Amino acid sequence: MPSARVPSTRLSAALLRATALELVVLAGHTLLYPTGITGERHPAAGPAAGGAEGGGAEGGASGRTGPVSSPTTAPAGTTALPAAHPERPPVVLLHGFIDNRSVFVLLRRSLARYGWHHLESLNYSPLTCDIRTAAELLDRHIEEICARTGHREVDIVGHSLGGLIARYYVQRLGGDRRVRTLVTLGTPHGGTAVAPLAAAHPIVRQMRSGSVPIEELRLPAPGCRTRFVSFWSELDQVIVPVEAACIDHPDLDAVNVRVSGVGHLALPVHPAVAAGVRQALDAPASAQGSADAASVA
Repeated sequence: MPSARVPSTRLSAALLRATALELVVLAGHTLLYPTGITGERHPAAGPAAGGAEGGGAEGGASGRTGPVSSPTTAPAGTTALPAAHPERPPVVLLHGFIDNRSVFVLLRRSLARYGWHHLESLNYSPLTCDIRTAAELLDRHIEEICARTGHREVDIVGHSLGGLIARYYVQRLGGDRRVRTLVTLGTPHGGTAVAPLAAAHPIVRQMRSGSVPIEELRLPAPGCRTRFVSFWSELDQVIVPVEAACIDHPDLDAVNVRVSGVGHLALPVHPAVAAGVRQALDAPASAQGSADAASVA
């Protein structure tokens, strides 16, 4: 009998720790939120554009033909960071519902530290009422990035609703021609049973199971070229049930990565998740496996 109570006790303790972390993340993000209200500024169009971007990519932008940086020798007692990878496509970060680009401050820093030098975020209005409209905006944004940088492809990391918007763009608007890898963090791919008050917003209703956009994402998608990596948390209190954050589609090259001990808000800021995102963005197509092939945290 005592042994039967152990899993429940451990789960309760993990949930308590995750909830405490969620509150800390919420407090920190509340302070940072004003810094992400305005959109990013970008350099003039053209593949040769470089240098630091005000409020944009940390470390500047690099085109496909940029020089390869030589590895540097780290001081004694430190770990050398990897050299720059100019062939890496730009990474577009897409936030969740009633949020903005400030949610990705720590993830951007992690990616920049490990050699990603072209990082961009898209703010969509909290008044946006339709996933399809937001996906069309993402389409225009990515076309502008490709025209400005000279890259033909981008990678996307989307948190919560942001991942759903990006997936709709890829599957339903032909975005697979532009998106190499789509990483989603706590995204309700199968819909979520949201609180009644939150469902008053039209775009939240579209995140319910059975909504028109969710059902459209269940339709066949033969030949989709984008790779999908979905991070889902067993302690996510926003995605109900938690398995709804997994991608289950026969036509998609998708991996579902289980995250332990991390709630919904902490997914974009947790260092173990950041490490998993870096690995997902760098993984070749042949490295992708079946669902639940890996776990982090």
